[in-house]
Amino acid sequence: MHLWPKDSALRAIQTRMQNAARRVRLPLRNRVWRGESGNWQGAGVGSSIDFQDHRPYLPGDDPRYIDWQAYARTGHYTMKLYREEVSPRVDVALDVSDSMFFDDAKRERALELFFFCAESALQAGSSLRCHAVGTVDSVPWTPGAALREAEWTRVSGPPTLGDLSANAAPAPPALARVPWRQGALRVLVSDLLFPGSPEPHLSLLAAAKGRGVVLVPYCRAESEPDLDGNVELADCETGARRTQHIDGGVLDRYRRGYGRHFEMWKEHARRYAVVVARVAAEENFHDALRADALPIGAVEMTH
Repeated sequence: MHLWPKDSALRAIQTRMQNAARRVRLPLRNRVWRGESGNWQGAGVGSSIDFQDHRPYLPGDDPRYIDWQAYARTGHYTMKLYREEVSPRVDVALDVSDSMFFDDAKRERALELFFFCAESALQAGSSLRCHAVGTVDSVPWTPGAALREAEWTRVSGPPTLGDLSANAAPAPPALARVPWRQGALRVLVSDLLFPGSPEPHLSLLAAAKGRGVVLVPYCRAESEPDLDGNVELADCETGARRTQHIDGGVLDRYRRGYGRHFEMWKEHARRYAVVVARVAAEENFHDALRADALPIGAVEMTH
């Protein structure tokens, strides 16, 4: 069982991310949204000051939107149409698999990314829902009082026969059980360290007119392991252990396989218009976002 930050530590992370979200935020600007009344450009017509179009008057229309100048010119009633202003839907899913938290720096970066997404959505006036997404044996975690103004749920996958085996492969987070909303910005915070094709997970993020963003925390202990000789390896997900002789050749093969795994995710993600950005744990938070997430549009500057 991993040690979780105390509420005071969570509040400190949240405060840092409130400040971070004033400079950088989730990619909300260049998209027409659907949602409840708010301050962002919507897909329909409404009563904002952003003029959109004209159409003929129909019985029952609000007379406040009659274009009287057009009536004076033509003698016909014409309605002014204005762009609808909405509150975008943002669904944030935090992968609470054990691999997300085995390293102190990675655990903190994962929690920073979660709170950054939540605070970014709240500061933009979005309709926010958060989900802890686990497998059967994942560490249960909810942010408690450290997260405000958000609906919060926890989901996990159903038990399988593989879960009974100490040698079972790590199960992916149960994204299919998340109640994703239509047309939402769907943000997954996950290290993606589970086997299988990315296709089922990416299709969920893009379905029902959703827009998917995946923020991937990682640390040097997994990307550049410094191991040599006979080493006992423990799988943090399954508990399986084995002794492995590590030399330069083994490390080279591991690094190539590790790199190919994320190349595969990014290649498949392009087919679904989902953005996958890796975020280093040991760097300053803003520097880590600028390295990959900002250039590819996983986040944007607030101004």
